[in-house]
Amino acid sequence: MNLSDCEAVGGKVSKGNYSLWRGSGRRPDVSFPGRKGMQKRVFYAELAYVIGITVLALSAAMMEAADFGVSMVVAPAYLIHLTLSPHNAFFTFGTCEYLFQAFLLLLLVCALRRFRLYYLFSFVTAVIYGLLLDMFMGLIAHIPMDTFAARLAVYAAGVLLCAASVSLLFHTYVSPEVYELVVKELAARHGWNINVVKTWFDCVSCAVAVVISFCVFGWLRFEGVKVGTIVVAFINGWLIGRFSALFEKLFVFRDALPLRRYFE
Repeated sequence: MNLSDCEAVGGKVSKGNYSLWRGSGRRPDVSFPGRKGMQKRVFYAELAYVIGITVLALSAAMMEAADFGVSMVVAPAYLIHLTLSPHNAFFTFGTCEYLFQAFLLLLLVCALRRFRLYYLFSFVTAVIYGLLLDMFMGLIAHIPMDTFAARLAVYAAGVLLCAASVSLLFHTYVSPEVYELVVKELAARHGWNINVVKTWFDCVSCAVAVVISFCVFGWLRFEGVKVGTIVVAFINGWLIGRFSALFEKLFVFRDALPLRRYFE
């Protein structure tokens, strides 16, 4: 089975090829021929998961610190954090993230009318992500961002890292965060282009965050959702597609451990 047989990003995802993509558990060779004789290196799916979830948490912390607006996907959880944290320190940004994702997971199960065991690991991933997010926010708080240029540079880097990390999570069999799980499952279920689904999901998340901001903080008062959030909502899916095309040009994603069957 070659890469085109199990393509999951940058093209249309059908039930059949998504199953192939999730179902391959063969241990890979060292390299594979690419275009024009270029050798593709192996990128292990498990490593893609570790790097993806770590970099995703870092990117969210960078965007929050730059204060141009958080990622549209995390914006609802961020608004919940801003609402509850003044009353209870337990509700950190990271904690609100995995609590909100637990709610989103319940909605996914209801929408698809099915439950898979690997859905539970998406919540485990969300908890790991939340802990990493709080850690990175604490570290980045010590980085001076006194100028507009510094904030803009940090925000732009955060946007790019966010897109790259989501692309990596789309290339691993390990259950991603619930956000990415929803996109993957809906695309596979209906045969939709995964990048288009991601863009729509981002825009809906952005709209939900705006509603929360208006209801909690006042009409036309934007908290967490700012100009950066709106811009990224429309370009993030495209950026993910470009990173996916680059990764697939350079690497072949294969399993290092025989664990895939536990996530199916």
